Amino acid sequence: MVITIHGTGIDMTDPIKAYATEKCESLIKYFDNIQKAQIDVGTRGNHHQKGKVYYAEVNLHVPGKVLRVVKDAEDLYKAIDKVKDHLKVELERMKGKMRERDKKTLRGNKEYQQ
Repeated sequence: MVITIHGTGIDMTDPIKAYATEKCESLIKYFDNIQKAQIDVGTRGNHHQKGKVYYAEVNLHVPGKVLRVVKDAEDLYKAIDKVKDHLKVELERMKGKMRERDKKTLRGNKEYQQ
């Protein structure tokens, strides 16, 4: 899996890069054919009533689809965690749909072999 990380409005430090890469690589447990991941983290603007609001955006390229998730949080690490949790659910759902499709084709093939 190829991972590219981009920062908007913040300094991309090594701990941020390492944390985002680690969280993205952990998604391989749920779907093993992830081709590319594009990560964008940062702030949307400096003028916010509640202080700085960080966001994390991940585009996962899997065969035939691109999964895109964007989450906001008051802490950058929380935003990355939220994106990872949401992508986990999406990947499990996609994997379940693929298995159901495979089961239907296998059942259809078995009927005609008699």
